[in-house]
Amino acid sequence: MESEIYFISGIDTDAGKSYCTAWYACQLNGSKRRVITQKFIQTGNTGHSEDIDLHRRIMGTGYLPEDHEGLTMPEIFSYPCSPHLAARIDKRAIDFDKIERATKELARRYDVVLVEGAGGLMVPLTEDFLTIDYVAEKKYPLIFVTSGKLGSINHTLLSLEAIRSRSIALHTVLYNLYPTVEDKTIQDDTMQYIRNYLAKHFPETRFEIVPEIKDAF
Repeated sequence: MESEIYFISGIDTDAGKSYCTAWYACQLNGSKRRVITQKFIQTGNTGHSEDIDLHRRIMGTGYLPEDHEGLTMPEIFSYPCSPHLAARIDKRAIDFDKIERATKELARRYDVVLVEGAGGLMVPLTEDFLTIDYVAEKKYPLIFVTSGKLGSINHTLLSLEAIRSRSIALHTVLYNLYPTVEDKTIQDDTMQYIRNYLAKHFPETRFEIVPEIKDAF
């Protein structure tokens, strides 16, 4: 069976992509599929990816050989900002060929590769190349993370419009319940609204609720 590569993005930087990426990897691992995660561009770190650290902690695997080889974190920049600015600050361009080689090697070794993006879909990777352009170019099915915080409906629907305009396959929407809130009025209504919207406009897309994982952080 040919390996599957999915790109994971979300409504914004604080959507919980890393948390949801790790959770989703655990679900797939439970179905007896060999799954690995990749942070294709990490900013705000040196020498390692804090998002991969979180993935492995939630997945319970510890660091994997592919982590030590750098395949799961092929591009790391020191300043915590969007990739286009981080690359400028570190005075080196993003090596997209290196990222592609790393992703393909992971796909050779595993059944599923979950590629986590940096920030939201419209985050610039270069001055004229957005994250969503990268997803469209690679033709990766998209797993999209949203949540029940105030503003999520707006951010979600704007993202869905952009996804549709680029003919990107929206595989799954992950609705992140972490962190837990006491007043669930907005969270519950947002969930139902997005579910209804998907049923009408993206009927083939899956909708999954990501629960709080105790001791994840």
